[in-house]
Amino acid sequence: METEFYRLLNVAEKTPGLYFSYNVNITLSAQRLHDLGDESKLLPLWRQADPRFLWNNYMMEVLIDNKLDPYLLPVVQGSFQNFQAAIGKDILNVMLIARRCTRRNGTRMWRRGADSDGYVANFVETEQIVQLNGHTASFVQVRGSIPLLWDQIVDLTYKPKFEIVRLEEASRVVDRHFLDLRKKYGNVVAVDLVNKHGGEGRLCEKFGNTMQHVANNDVRYLHFDFHRICGHVHFERLSILYDQIEDFLIKNRYLLLNEKGEKVEGQLGVVRTNCIDCLDRTNVTQSMIGRKMLEFQLRRLGVFDAEENISTHPNFDESFKVLWANHGDDVSIQYSGTPALKGDFVRYGKRTIQGVLNDGWNALMRYYLNNFRDGTKQDAIDLMQGHYILSVSRSMTPTSQAGGIEAIASFPLALLLILTGFFLATISLGRVRNDLWNLLFSIMWASMSLAIAAFVKANGRVFCNRPRLHQPRR
Repeated sequence: METEFYRLLNVAEKTPGLYFSYNVNITLSAQRLHDLGDESKLLPLWRQADPRFLWNNYMMEVLIDNKLDPYLLPVVQGSFQNFQAAIGKDILNVMLIARRCTRRNGTRMWRRGADSDGYVANFVETEQIVQLNGHTASFVQVRGSIPLLWDQIVDLTYKPKFEIVRLEEASRVVDRHFLDLRKKYGNVVAVDLVNKHGGEGRLCEKFGNTMQHVANNDVRYLHFDFHRICGHVHFERLSILYDQIEDFLIKNRYLLLNEKGEKVEGQLGVVRTNCIDCLDRTNVTQSMIGRKMLEFQLRRLGVFDAEENISTHPNFDESFKVLWANHGDDVSIQYSGTPALKGDFVRYGKRTIQGVLNDGWNALMRYYLNNFRDGTKQDAIDLMQGHYILSVSRSMTPTSQAGGIEAIASFPLALLLILTGFFLATISLGRVRNDLWNLLFSIMWASMSLAIAAFVKANGRVFCNRPRLHQPRR
């Protein structure tokens, strides 16, 4: 057992995208940091921190209990990207920060949807900040899985079926989720990018129907079938979506601080974007919204005139695209194990042959990681986040060893047997004209290969690398 948990800690050590600061509370957006009361600003950083984004919260518990404040430093998982650019005489510093929520943290196929408290998988707060001549402007967006109780059980198929569970709790879970968003961000527009038909259609329909009971003056739901409208190359059609949310963005604004650090105006609402993974379609959409809001801010600060936009400044435009592309890759690697798909459009403003090939490779890598690596990674995350508590006693017995097929089940072994069978069948077929026995051998080897392949498919869950820690903390 010691060896098993030590192995999980080694996996956890490879957690990407961890950030800290000795003197700034990076768990809070610029607006929430500015709004902190004077008394709160005197507290230790860990006590100011937003617990949603405090990655090492569980690891600090013993130190907190012993009042060791000098040794407590908040850590955030996410992304930090920035660049400087000159536009005329103005020097701009643009930053993009991602903060990953730890409430329902995990990997792509092993953490889907919401829990009973309304916390969703892959919930990430993205803050875009621009600093210029002492002024600071900030704009926050969020992403998160569809807030229903649903999952996808990996079974070696490329796209496992979506399973909605406990339908009777859907309204309560969605209501809890959006109540929490309203408390923290104000008004909400939920942009749903999933397909209207096919496997995603059932989720889309249930989410849309449930939102009819939740939507009010503070919460608005908008469905935009990304794949049907934009396809795989026409992402400029996102302008159709922007036209539908422009009034919300103008009304709810952004944070603006003057050179004295005084709030000129604040952000009153947030755009919540989701697709199925909340990675690829979501990142393309959020980058479009971020671009529009940055143009608003630069016009307000006098950097752009009414006709100017980011595209009229090629160097600035290129840096902005790279900023969002790297941001999308960071968020995607943490959840799926690979860089984001469709990243070439975000990075270059168009789809490229190399980008399409990269997407194909990354899709295959996601399939492999989701089925054969992410189960162990999920266990490591649950261990580090305190979702699984190890209790040790002298009477503790070792975990029972798997028996039967589970003891020897291995995807690499099955793949090796299948390839070997087809290789021998091919050799035998090449000799058929010399000896009919080779025809029989070819049929035999091919049949064995097909039988093994059929067995692997039928017993997909046995061959998958599934999480093994089943003692939830809360």
